[in-house]
Amino acid sequence: MASGALAEDIRHKLGELSPAERKVARVLLAGYPAAGFETVAVLAERAAVSAPTVIRFANRLGYRGFPDFQAALRAELDERNASPLSLYSSAGFGPPPEGTDTESALLRHGSEVFTSAVTATLAELPPHDFEHAVRLLADGKRRITLVGGRFTHLLAQYLGLHLMQLRDDVRFLPDRDVERTAVLAALTRRDVMVVFDYRRYEDDKTTMSSLVQGQGGKVVLFTDTWLSPAAAHAEVVLPSQVSAPSPYDSLVPTLAVLETVVAGVMGTLGEEARRRMQHGEDIARRAGLY
Repeated sequence: MASGALAEDIRHKLGELSPAERKVARVLLAGYPAAGFETVAVLAERAAVSAPTVIRFANRLGYRGFPDFQAALRAELDERNASPLSLYSSAGFGPPPEGTDTESALLRHGSEVFTSAVTATLAELPPHDFEHAVRLLADGKRRITLVGGRFTHLLAQYLGLHLMQLRDDVRFLPDRDVERTAVLAALTRRDVMVVFDYRRYEDDKTTMSSLVQGQGGKVVLFTDTWLSPAAAHAEVVLPSQVSAPSPYDSLVPTLAVLETVVAGVMGTLGEEARRRMQHGEDIARRAGLY
């Protein structure tokens, strides 16, 4: 599955395209994003259509021509590969002018940015994917393994620690190579791997997702709106906005999704979850942990 906002737009509009335009769309999706940077003549030849068909395809997507489509694709790739440092430079973050009431302005801006991002994230989540994620995570016959990245390992731990209180067979992918290899080698059809991967995507997340899929397991992917390459191997993809008042991508919208997922798992497990929580509380008291 090609990953990216433009790829998603192309997929959504397949039904509106003519048969010849659909050939162009399929060639683009099969080779996304590289195929989008071919010349009109090369793309037309690969799709076995005329050059004007390629141009009409771009027009059908809302672009003035194929160069306009390529400019949008280039901008998407720039966003996908953005780092905090590049965002710091391009977005004008830095010391404010002297005398500026920065604290109150920043609080207002933060409120607007986070409110908008959380609202948009929850509104845009595909209900089917959300429900499927809840079903997979609540299925007691499945074993859950969670893995995150540079910052998103915090999200993996947050979700995992909640799930551990609600059900059995929840673990984190180990850090050490020998242990990690053993876990990956033992994956079967009963396994669900929950993967967190956001822009400046990490290659190992895509590799692990492919391994899980190849061994018959399921991948639940939490990612941004540009979609991690691991989406090609995921059973469920839950994208979140990452807008923030700083050059760092925000994890706040994803946290809102996680807490909603936890609520869904609790609702699905019902009394079973309550009994599990009660048992955990009893054991913790006897062990002097709480």
